[in-house]
Amino acid sequence: MSSSSSSSENNRSEAQCDRDSLLHSEGKASSHAPRAFSLTLVATPIGNLGDFSPRAAQALSEADLVLCEDTRTTARLLSENSISARTEALHEHNERQRVPALIERLQNGTRIALVSDAGMPLLSDPGYRLVRAAIEADIPLTVIPGPNAALTALVLSGLPPHPFMFVGFPPPRSAARKEAFAKLHAAERAGLTATLIWHEAPHRLAETLADMAEIFGPTRPCAVARELTKRFEEVRRAPVADLAAFYAETPPRGEITVLLGPAEAEETSADDLDTTLRSLLETHSVKDAAALAATAAGLPRRTVYARALELAAERKAQNQP
Repeated sequence: MSSSSSSSENNRSEAQCDRDSLLHSEGKASSHAPRAFSLTLVATPIGNLGDFSPRAAQALSEADLVLCEDTRTTARLLSENSISARTEALHEHNERQRVPALIERLQNGTRIALVSDAGMPLLSDPGYRLVRAAIEADIPLTVIPGPNAALTALVLSGLPPHPFMFVGFPPPRSAARKEAFAKLHAAERAGLTATLIWHEAPHRLAETLADMAEIFGPTRPCAVARELTKRFEEVRRAPVADLAAFYAETPPRGEITVLLGPAEAEETSADDLDTTLRSLLETHSVKDAAALAATAAGLPRRTVYARALELAAERKAQNQP
């Protein structure tokens, strides 16, 4: 073998070693926990503690501080994973007041991890104000993904998986709930086509489903997912009115996600218009209710306003002693 070819092979060997070294270094860096001066959002199990990822455990173990909704709930998760970490509460009642001091600590090098009681932080949980403040302060932040009740329910529901819209919790009172549903139904009339997803408390489930049946129609496909990833996981699939009747007779327990399938394309009937108007008139003026309903139905405002006046007069007469 010539000296030139031997030198060439040595050069290739050295280059390969350099590449291997670089890849090894990058691999170690990519698996490393959150770096200093960072905020890390960490997903936690929605029921089954076995769903907690090694990367999430590493992030919490290396954080200087773990912010959580309820320190008692997070303490169990930490204990199960032999993690010793300092915890402090960050919830809807104290987040606004705590954010400035937390940003200062992040700027001073404190590594902070944020978790919710279950699932992805921020989704129907605290943390949004802190994240916005961190972005504005140019503080590096990252997310360690993991369990999510809305997406888990979506893939189990049998309803179209995309597009979908996660709406959070519906309003607790029926009048406000119907108003929120009517606005979504108006958006559907204007072209929105998506599977709609809510979380709901068990003691309000039957009433919420009944309100959905009234606003969206009794035959809309629906699914109720309960206790996801836990021992008594259950998903019921049926028209929304049927599920409303079932849960009125069978009070549910546990964590609940409700999914409503997209509306089928159909022309608005007079009954649909009256249903929408009656619901909107409970919380809106005649003028505003007519404007929303006209947009939803794609009908002239003058025509819808005239019908709204008639329904308002009927309602006033019915409410008189």
